[in-house]
Amino acid sequence: MDRGSERDAPPGRGVGDAAGRIPLAVVVVDRAGLVSHWSSGARRLFGVGREEAVGRAAADLLPVSGALPEDLRGEVTPDAYEEYDGLGPDLEASLGGQTAYATAGRARLFPHEPDPDGERLDVLWWAYPLVGPGPSRLLVLAADATRLRDERGYDDETAERISPGFARHTELPASDELERRLPEILPNMGPGLSGRIVSQVLELGYPVLEFSQSDRVPVTPYWGVPRRAGRIRTEAVVPQQRVTSVVVPTGAEQDLEYAAVRERLEFLNEVSSRIGSSLDLGETIREVTSAAVPRFADFAGTHLRAAVLAGEGFPDGPPDAHTVMFRVWVEHNDEPGRWDDTVPVGESFAFPEHTPFYKCMVTGEPVLIPRVTEELSERISGEFEKRDLRPLITGRSLLIVPLKARNVVLGFMVLMRRPDRPGFDDMDRTTGAELAARAGLVLDNARMYTYQENVADTLQDSMLPQVNPRMAGCDVATRYLPGTRLGRIGGDWFDTIKLPGSRTALVVGDVMGHGLNSAAMMGQLRTAVQTMATMETPPAQLLRNLDDLARRLGDNYLATCLYAVYDPIRGELHLANAGHIPPVLVRAEDGSSELLDLPTGAPIGVGGVPFEATRVRVSPGDRLVLCTDGLVEVRGSDIGEGLAALCESAAHPAASMDDACDTIIRALNTRGGRKDDVALLMARLNGIPDDHVAEWRLDADPREVARARRMVRERLLRWCLPQAVETAELLVSEVVTNAVRHAVSEPVGLRVVRTDALLFEVTDDEPALPAMVGAEPYDESGRGLRVVSRLAREWGASASGHRKTVWFEQALSGRG
Repeated sequence: MDRGSERDAPPGRGVGDAAGRIPLAVVVVDRAGLVSHWSSGARRLFGVGREEAVGRAAADLLPVSGALPEDLRGEVTPDAYEEYDGLGPDLEASLGGQTAYATAGRARLFPHEPDPDGERLDVLWWAYPLVGPGPSRLLVLAADATRLRDERGYDDETAERISPGFARHTELPASDELERRLPEILPNMGPGLSGRIVSQVLELGYPVLEFSQSDRVPVTPYWGVPRRAGRIRTEAVVPQQRVTSVVVPTGAEQDLEYAAVRERLEFLNEVSSRIGSSLDLGETIREVTSAAVPRFADFAGTHLRAAVLAGEGFPDGPPDAHTVMFRVWVEHNDEPGRWDDTVPVGESFAFPEHTPFYKCMVTGEPVLIPRVTEELSERISGEFEKRDLRPLITGRSLLIVPLKARNVVLGFMVLMRRPDRPGFDDMDRTTGAELAARAGLVLDNARMYTYQENVADTLQDSMLPQVNPRMAGCDVATRYLPGTRLGRIGGDWFDTIKLPGSRTALVVGDVMGHGLNSAAMMGQLRTAVQTMATMETPPAQLLRNLDDLARRLGDNYLATCLYAVYDPIRGELHLANAGHIPPVLVRAEDGSSELLDLPTGAPIGVGGVPFEATRVRVSPGDRLVLCTDGLVEVRGSDIGEGLAALCESAAHPAASMDDACDTIIRALNTRGGRKDDVALLMARLNGIPDDHVAEWRLDADPREVARARRMVRERLLRWCLPQAVETAELLVSEVVTNAVRHAVSEPVGLRVVRTDALLFEVTDDEPALPAMVGAEPYDESGRGLRVVSRLAREWGASASGHRKTVWFEQALSGRG
């Protein structure tokens, strides 16, 4: 194990007597808990041959305290299984995979096939997890403590100081030599595992343990391995350097200290590779918290500021006594449910000032408490109302590390170790701070992505209209589904626009690409469509104007658009298409569906291509389905298949418009490969019955105003709407008066349409739109539109050709 000197040799023994080696048993355990490698030393120590051992459960071959037969446990003295302070959990916990860190200890056990009269083995053991791919999980080393005491002269206290981190020789064999020797020690170890273990030694600088005359095997020290006080001469071996023999004073052995530093680096690198795999803030929080347990701590709780969790952007300034923190995740290896009631996930509160948590939060520095005493536990628990933390924290080692980004504290992580585990030290403080620093950067990245996604969602939602489900003569339902998360904001849109004559414009468009540029272009085009639609621009001319606008905005502005105007009185659709997929018309008469054959046209922004419009007759109850290509187009599939599926699903009977939309989404959105946005607009074309429409022609004569009032009153009474008569007469009088006053030569038109409201339209041949003007107290005119604006639910005006139309809506309740 090591070469001593007269000064370090046990009393009564010389240097020559102290020199030598104690054979080690070497066992490798796979992830199923079965022995995969069994050395000749293991055969000599435990009395089981390699053929019998390989493939058997390691816990059966190494019967430590928990595995003894009950009839023999009474024969063991009370101190036979004395728990050595700081030596980690029992060996069976390591063999069973319950610990992910290196452990060490001492056990008095029976050899295989225990005999009540047989000699018990006194064994020192070390268990080291094997990191990396492959089936091997654990490397177990064991030495005969009795032989160490009898042959080497070590008493029990000195023997317990031995840690398998020493080497007699002062130079490490070359990589290929060590890789060649390792399978010789363990005959059934293949070159793959041998190479991986050797690489682990050479890259991370782990020391090696000499356990026979000429062969060595690497081990993986962990900072939880005990470091007893004492003076032991060590000769550490690290890659590419020769270390001469030195005397290490009381404290941790020098080679173990070096290995511990390297182990921490490995731990941090492993954590860095595990966290940040997702930009989802919640998933990142779980990754960060879980990375610390159980290898570094037994408990980890992550707390974040409310602003970070809400995606409100970067927190403003340092936290203080009023800063609300959310406990966003807890990870531990205690019994299930132990922490749930006292520290529930999702709880939010401001931390009391006189606590170590508050100190870490406001200073931005780690807070280390090696062991929480009963007095400190009482004091901390007293700062929290209605909860007793004492059973959870007393006797534990506590480390609180800040989660920071750009020198601003985003939150902190609470780390604790159980009393039976070595407490946190200064090196752990450094490791925890580095862990928190890396976690803080990852959390900030996730926070920024969440914030940007919220901004994108807000922008997208603001650009999509709040569609009125009931328009004049038709019902409307819509759906919008964003594409992939990274391209969430896109350029798909839909719209419904109220037009004069009880007509409705139905629009769906798709700007090519994703991101803010596409969304910005979508907003510009949508606004332009709304403006031109209210000016009663014919569909083909509207697309022509939109194409000109897109080319003025830039060369990269390309979009498809389908524009349809529904006239519920005539029962007619007027449609024009700019490179968009055709709409589906579902006939109410027989439930059949068809793709409307429209002139396709070129996308908006191509330029130089004419657009044509088509008129299609429709019947009450027919449904028109418009969508973007994200619903029907899947990478690797023919778009014709998607259009056929759209026709089929659109024809499926549904109890409501929303149900019909959901049926289409379920039928088409389940196909794999969809990455584009989806905009879906469905309109049920109810039409307006003839007896719900009344039209008159009025001469351009002021006397016609009284006639208009009389005809409107008679029609409303016929429709059994007496409560609407008074307001309707007043508003019609004001609008008709303006029309007959400004009419040039043609008659004035008056139309009343009854839907879920009363729609009044007054048309004359003066194209100039009316303007609302101020009126002085003694003016005899100028108040008409003010009255209309005050009493009508909605009103507006539009011009088409040489005529204009002023319209207003009156709620059937009689209120404006």
